[in-house]
Amino acid sequence: MTPIQTEAVALPTKQAEPQTDIRKTLREIPAWGASLMLHLAILAALGTMTRMVIVEPEWSITTSVDDVEPDEYKFDSTVVDIIGNDSDVNVLGPSQAAAQHVAQDQQKELEEKLESELLTVDEPDVDTLPEPSKAEFLQQFEATGSTEHPGGVEGSIDRLTLEIAGSLRERKTLVVWLFDESLSVKERRNTIAERFENVYRQLGMLKVDTNRGALKTAVASFGERTHIMTPQPVNDMATLVEAVRNIKPDESGKENVFAAVQTVTNKWLNHRTKMRRNMMIVLVTDERGDDYAILETTINKLSRYGIRVYCVGNAAIFGREQGYVTWTYEDGFKEDLPVDQGPETVAAERLRLPFWGASGRGLERMSSGYGPYALTRLCAETGGMFLVAAESRGPGFDPAVMRNYLPDYRPIRHYQDQLAKNLAKRQLVGVSAGTRVDKVPMPRLSFPAPNDAALRTAITEAQKPAAEFDYKLREIVAQLSVGEKDREKLDSPRWQASYDLAMGRALAMQVRALGYNTVLADMKSSPKTFTKKGNNQWRLRPSAKIDAGPAVKKMMTRARTYLNRVIDEHAGTPWAMLAERELGSPMGWAWTEGSVNITRAGRGAAADPKKRIQLAEEQRRREMAKKKAAARAKARPKL
Repeated sequence: MTPIQTEAVALPTKQAEPQTDIRKTLREIPAWGASLMLHLAILAALGTMTRMVIVEPEWSITTSVDDVEPDEYKFDSTVVDIIGNDSDVNVLGPSQAAAQHVAQDQQKELEEKLESELLTVDEPDVDTLPEPSKAEFLQQFEATGSTEHPGGVEGSIDRLTLEIAGSLRERKTLVVWLFDESLSVKERRNTIAERFENVYRQLGMLKVDTNRGALKTAVASFGERTHIMTPQPVNDMATLVEAVRNIKPDESGKENVFAAVQTVTNKWLNHRTKMRRNMMIVLVTDERGDDYAILETTINKLSRYGIRVYCVGNAAIFGREQGYVTWTYEDGFKEDLPVDQGPETVAAERLRLPFWGASGRGLERMSSGYGPYALTRLCAETGGMFLVAAESRGPGFDPAVMRNYLPDYRPIRHYQDQLAKNLAKRQLVGVSAGTRVDKVPMPRLSFPAPNDAALRTAITEAQKPAAEFDYKLREIVAQLSVGEKDREKLDSPRWQASYDLAMGRALAMQVRALGYNTVLADMKSSPKTFTKKGNNQWRLRPSAKIDAGPAVKKMMTRARTYLNRVIDEHAGTPWAMLAERELGSPMGWAWTEGSVNITRAGRGAAADPKKRIQLAEEQRRREMAKKKAAARAKARPKL
């Protein structure tokens, strides 16, 4: 900083005189002289003023920052919590807040002006991103609630403990345990009763206050009717366990679960409305419930009061209404008994067709990964969750993939509207319902041929159910074809995969059935001759060769088109697995010869070749049929 040099004007001075003469002298000075003296004085004053000029120095870095130990600059979390951005220290007074608001507005205006007038951004060159798949465009997400697989009954209870703890941190809570009285749920009820103590112990470990009545628990049960096991909510562990163990089995075979939910809601609603407690209902069952006609009224009531529903239940069989529960009789005999556990959607959307020529083991009872539609919707709409405590054995699927195929949990009326507006959906659901009640035969593949007469008799018996099944397949394909024009309008990956799989499997099965009937008719009219001495049996095996005319070959091409589209567009899903299994075996048939030991029934059968004969394989089938008949003769429980 360098000051400006100034020059001062030197004025002549005069010998001081007595004060009496000064006034006289001033009066004698002419006017122009006085004016001159005044201006000179002003100039002299201005000359003493200086102007500051700031000169920017050139800076250079001559030193470097020394390395600093990390520990010297650690933040104290307690201080941050006290004086952080959200602390009381940073709360502004009214005047400060107003001043800051003005400053922020000015700053914002300045930034906007800079962005619009001064700043320019060059767009970088980037590679073209791949186009997302059709499934990603149509992806659905659950708005509320969820389905979880916590790992059996024990894992479900542990997960519920976390939900109870979260509720208790908000306010006091009432938990209502609502148990299915079915015989098939007895073991699950006992398991939960044994873990009640563990629930309270875990809540203590989570530092949740359960004292002073913060957590109240009630127990009820349901079958055809609802029974209140604890007239008043309790917090005594022994009382809870005793209440659960005192539940009597209901042998009516009915599970009115939604009526039970409404009953316990009405019973203890004052805890929610007057006592201002959170209220949770925990359903423990293994079926979907018989009274789902009142599902919507139940949802409306619970949603209005903010009551959450959780369910510890079984996963629905993929695309099926019926699931199975293994029942052990007193003599130790075990049998899988059918129960209503599904489907995961409003209605079944999967054809009930066997696998001819390929093994369908593990696929007919494949888990959907979701609970039954009605129960899952109840949990989702109330903000709870469906906890899968048990599901059928079978392949598992990546949840990230299956997220694109979530069932539609909107009200049933929306589902009905979809069927009314789209023929493909309507025909798929209608055909799936039709095949659900029909008995689907398996083809007979072995035919004893000690002579031509025995061979023709066996073929005639095999043709009867095959002809009926072929007629049914023609009807299925015709009905699905009606909806083909709306196939492109299907609005979700789940609907697309379901329709394509149904059409592909129906066509493939029709090709097999037509081919089967054709080769049987040919063998019956002109029996083949064994090439090797001693052979006495003809067997059918899958073959790539189609001997049923060009129309059937065209049908096979069409079937492959649908099935391959399922595999390509829905990889890693149950639909793709079923399509792969269908294509895993050729659709044609070929004869092979062999020999078996023939068991003749009745006395003198060895001497009379015309007597009825049974192959060893058929004998095993008879034995299995006897076991099933014996099981049916038993007093089956109503589950």
